[in-house]
Amino acid sequence: MSHNTRALTRPIMAAAMTLMLAATAACSAGEGDPSAGAASEPGGTRTVSTPKGDVEVPSDPERVVVLNYALAGYLYELDIPVAATIPEDASQANGEFSELWGNAPEEDGTEFLPWSADGFDLEAILATDPDLIVAGGWGFPNFQADAAYEDLSAIAPTVMVDKSFVDWREQAEFLATDVFDRQDAFDDMVATYDERVTEVADEIRVPPQPTAFISVTADGTPYLLFEDTGLAVMFAELGFRTDDLVARHNLEPYQPGGDMAELSTEQLGQIVDSETVFVMGFNGETTSVAELADNPAWRNLPAFVGGNAYDLPYWAVRHDYNEALAILDIVQAEFPR
Repeated sequence: MSHNTRALTRPIMAAAMTLMLAATAACSAGEGDPSAGAASEPGGTRTVSTPKGDVEVPSDPERVVVLNYALAGYLYELDIPVAATIPEDASQANGEFSELWGNAPEEDGTEFLPWSADGFDLEAILATDPDLIVAGGWGFPNFQADAAYEDLSAIAPTVMVDKSFVDWREQAEFLATDVFDRQDAFDDMVATYDERVTEVADEIRVPPQPTAFISVTADGTPYLLFEDTGLAVMFAELGFRTDDLVARHNLEPYQPGGDMAELSTEQLGQIVDSETVFVMGFNGETTSVAELADNPAWRNLPAFVGGNAYDLPYWAVRHDYNEALAILDIVQAEFPR
């Protein structure tokens, strides 16, 4: 998960996009006043406050590019047309649509855009002719979008989803209410989710506490999820208590603003003494509790010794609304009374 964080820059590309931005501004000058705020008329705009400042976005975007796979599901849920997104991991040559998105990607004609550890492919983004770019969110795509923000904004209005949002609810509320004016849809999402949380919390037996959440990369490196991030927040609603391992051991994120701390094999045994552990792959099913139990560094952890180590799908690490509902189903099945 260590990446070369050099932003993708191309002098020729930057010059081309500067010209494009100037042309766009000239065209806009002859249209209606964009300061009208949250306009609902077709062709209008609304003002959205973002970590990068206020951004004028189209009220009814028709070609949205999403530069974080973990954000695309919200747009499908809100019935916003997604022209393109990126694969989950920069190393993937080809992306795959989540089965939880149903037929929405095919109906929208969503394409996958290439990207790498060096940054987004600006030429490919430009070629999709977006009228809005949604970027930011959690993980490495946020870092890349922040570095390339000016170039992205030269292509289309670019909304950065705040990386400080702690769970799916905060992300969904921002996108649904601030960006796309879908308050009713957001209210329905929250009502459905809260009802399921109540049902599951009433029907499960919570294993011994506290709990730790660990994501494992393809090369076997463990990353400990911070206790104030999405998965921990979600499980707290179900009666789980996330261990304060990050705070207690003064662990640093794997990159500035990250939501996980990288552990060495030695640290794994020294730090993770939680009674219960959930294990996930990173951007793919890279491991399982059964596989890790063959490794002394893992099988000697208290949770493994006590039989309280459990698998979660890799996408649980940074889940969206639909994935949150799927996680509730998994927990309900795993911990019956």
